[in-house]
Amino acid sequence: MRLELQGLTRHFPGTARPAVDNFSLVIPAGTTMVLAGPSGCGKTTLLRLIAGLEQPDAGDILADGQTWHGLPPERRPVALVFQNGALFPHLTVRENLTLGLVLRKTPPPQIAARLAEIVNLLGLSGLLGRWPEHLSGGERQRVALGRALIRRPQLLLLDEPLAGLDAPQRRALRGEMIRLCRPWVPTLLWVTHDQEEALEMADWLGIMHAGRLLQCGPPAEVCLRPANPFVAQFLAPVLTPRSWPWQAGAAPAQDTAPKEPRPSATA
Repeated sequence: MRLELQGLTRHFPGTARPAVDNFSLVIPAGTTMVLAGPSGCGKTTLLRLIAGLEQPDAGDILADGQTWHGLPPERRPVALVFQNGALFPHLTVRENLTLGLVLRKTPPPQIAARLAEIVNLLGLSGLLGRWPEHLSGGERQRVALGRALIRRPQLLLLDEPLAGLDAPQRRALRGEMIRLCRPWVPTLLWVTHDQEEALEMADWLGIMHAGRLLQCGPPAEVCLRPANPFVAQFLAPVLTPRSWPWQAGAAPAQDTAPKEPRPSATA
């Protein structure tokens, strides 16, 4: 699914500036777009606008050319994985995984078949009867991911899904999450404040600040040719101590992956 954000703005009452400010972006189908920026820059609000959990004050969202204006969350082919997993504490792992399908009145044989696929994919067979409070941080995030994937969305939104884990767990799960998601949902929008995570995960990288998109492109291009001092300063901590393949002149794989028009930013 190709997603286009056109001048999205969301200004909460009583705040000095919009949380999302005239935000425009094109996400080609079949890519992993990562939006990175400091805490409070509007990343979560943007995901909630796309999911339909917030309504924009201005702008529009187009999916394959069709507007989502007024479309309720349950009719949008997206799934959102929250930072803390947001599992229902009064439901077992099995019930958390299947709740969305049950609410959509999916036939029981189809629910059972999808549950078996997800359990096998994510290695959850020994956890189905457990309560969320008895899961580790990594297990909770795998269950949250499974709950999203079992719906077979066309777009997966990930709101800093690894932020609650320690550094070794984050590193271990980064590549695994993309590998697990790809067969189920081709287009991902991942937001994070972690620069290293952003560079590792992204086909396309966008940098946000104060509700605006400052720059967007292949990670190598954004890092080597920052659009302004804020972008350069934000990425500097991970460029100095670590050598990335494209820093030695190798052409990044991201440059050739997307076949649709490159994502665009409106500052």
